[in-house]
Amino acid sequence: MDKAFIHALEQRDLKAISRIPKGDLHNHAPRGGNISTIEAWADVKIERLNYHFNDLGEMQAWYEKNIKVHCRGLEGYDIRIKAAFDQAKRDGVTKLVLTFGLGEEAQYASLLNFSKAIHTMHQEIAPDIEFIPEIAITSDIDVASIYHLCEEYFSFGFFKSIDINGPEMVQPPSTFKPLYRLAKSYGMKLRAHVGEFGDCDSVREAVEVLELDEVQHGIAAANCKQTMRFLADNNIKLNVCPASNILLSRAKDYKTHPIRTLFDEGVKVTINTDDMIIFDVSNSQTFLNFYHDNVFTAEELDVIRNYSLE
Repeated sequence: MDKAFIHALEQRDLKAISRIPKGDLHNHAPRGGNISTIEAWADVKIERLNYHFNDLGEMQAWYEKNIKVHCRGLEGYDIRIKAAFDQAKRDGVTKLVLTFGLGEEAQYASLLNFSKAIHTMHQEIAPDIEFIPEIAITSDIDVASIYHLCEEYFSFGFFKSIDINGPEMVQPPSTFKPLYRLAKSYGMKLRAHVGEFGDCDSVREAVEVLELDEVQHGIAAANCKQTMRFLADNNIKLNVCPASNILLSRAKDYKTHPIRTLFDEGVKVTINTDDMIIFDVSNSQTFLNFYHDNVFTAEELDVIRNYSLE
């Protein structure tokens, strides 16, 4: 147990909480920063989100209108990545998984140029953070059409894990099995977005078919004891994003968030930001929110914090 973290929670001291090491294992790179960084760079005032989204489409529309419009081109992309590293550093994140969509590298003309640029940002802004680059495949992609490109990218060695994101499981998990077998052969960690909008059965199916190491979200598993037992028995970690779940109308609030049920059933859960630049809730604030609402004790939150550092 980290006495400093527990004391900071008990004192409701957000600044002290932000100084304690923690992981952020579910963070979409161009959306991982703080709005204030974009405001300062673009010299604009951005209105903060003040309502809940009904779906991913509404979220994307808000992002395009309020953030991306100020961050066009390569320079605009770079500032968003720099903002993600800066936010992680300010929030005490010492293990950071940043997810990059397949195709984001194209604006740098080559994967080599892209990897060098991202490496330079990491070293200049947050060199002490353990940085894990992840490549994401959209759920509606034609796997056969990108297989050879992925083989080239996986063999390059820059990306350390793989994810599927976008609208949840537009295609069955088996569609992606060739890519996940390939990623596994290169020693990459296997993750996928599932169980945020889908049901508990979809979580287990994705884990079994794709041999996932971790699940991004997975909160629907809380609706099925058998699925939770399966996850716990197989040491499958769920990288949960509570603020995202609430603001995307997948959970009502912190008090009723399914993470409590998952934790009670022995499932390893972590707390993550997802899209900090949209939801505007840091990891430290999320820990404090759960403590403030009496969802978890300070000691339990320290256990969850340590899960993210494993």
